[in-house]
Amino acid sequence: MYEPSQGLGGRKIAAVAILVLLAAGLGAGGTYYLEGAHPTTGATSTVTSTTVATNTVTSTYYPASGANGSASSGTSINAVQIYSSSAQSVVTVDGFVNSTVSTFFGPASYLSEVLGSGFILNYNNANYVVTNFHVVDGATNMTVIFGNGDAYPASVVGTDPYSDLAIVKVPSAPASEFHPLTLSSSSSVQVGDPVAAIGNPFGLSGSLTVGVVSQLGRTITEATAGNFSIADVIQFSAPINPGNSGGPLFNVNGQVIGLTTAIVNGSQGVGFAIPSDSVSREIGSLISNGSYTQHPYLGVGTADMFYQLAQANGDNVTYGVLIESTVAGGPAAAAGLQGGTKQATVEGSNYVLGGDVIVSINGTRIVNHDALASYLEENAVVGHHLLVGFMRGTTLKTALVTVAARPPPP
Repeated sequence: MYEPSQGLGGRKIAAVAILVLLAAGLGAGGTYYLEGAHPTTGATSTVTSTTVATNTVTSTYYPASGANGSASSGTSINAVQIYSSSAQSVVTVDGFVNSTVSTFFGPASYLSEVLGSGFILNYNNANYVVTNFHVVDGATNMTVIFGNGDAYPASVVGTDPYSDLAIVKVPSAPASEFHPLTLSSSSSVQVGDPVAAIGNPFGLSGSLTVGVVSQLGRTITEATAGNFSIADVIQFSAPINPGNSGGPLFNVNGQVIGLTTAIVNGSQGVGFAIPSDSVSREIGSLISNGSYTQHPYLGVGTADMFYQLAQANGDNVTYGVLIESTVAGGPAAAAGLQGGTKQATVEGSNYVLGGDVIVSINGTRIVNHDALASYLEENAVVGHHLLVGFMRGTTLKTALVTVAARPPPP
């Protein structure tokens, strides 16, 4: 895909959701945090995933849980145990970003301090800090501050704006400072599982909050990702705030299932975390190559289907993803999928009608943009083929689409 769906199928909601990225800024006489008008979309899709086999991490003891590391029914989280075992593994990532503001005398530049959270992970016998890309984006004079207050210069090893991930190294820190955490596959997470988050909201280091997994398979869009979807995101209820970005989200075992990343501005308990499977899948490439270039790409612009849109488009299905446009020569266009041809207003929002509606991939039902994005991110492989089921009017058709790699970040 090349652009996100229009948020809840393009229909207007009571208030436009503002996605707040949780890197805290300290400077210019006040405190601010990064935010932008990036809509979130609903989702109910849960998908399987893969992990990086060479990612060996140091483990520690945690209380028992249900099968596959997920919480068994009725299990409560031992927040005291998790904090005792893991707080020393959570760090503050601090840096400075050059900003430009308009003044009476013209544009003026100044350095503002930006901080976020991160956690220690051991990969192939070397220790790294995992954090969000938007925490380190454009940052200079970076330091990593450990829980005991010790601070050391740090540098970025690799970044992926499309997953909002960054890997940071702290070469001058002694081995005694590093207490690696363990990743657990986010594919085992279930709605209702208890979770705990540790981070540095507003610079208040080592803060703990608890909640539950509210939903899986969400997609969010960020300006730093060029408005491509960040897929298969975990929604959870543990309160987080600016400064929490990049901090770990724990399951009942005290294992990391995600990185706390964003909230909806003005919401209560609506937080989002990048899944741990994204870290497992990408960390080898981020460390070796400085980037990750295997995000799947179809080359379509989409909108979520709903009853009134189906009626306007002449379809007899009320779910799926309407293709409003295709990229010339892109995977979808090359396979014969068609975008829309005429502008129309449906329920107060603008659409391009007449395009195909994706309803399945490899036999898996695709109910909306979130389900499509999550399926692609977790299952599609660049260069492989997908059997795409789609409606053209009232006729069900299929097309074999060859997956391409997403273009480099802007």
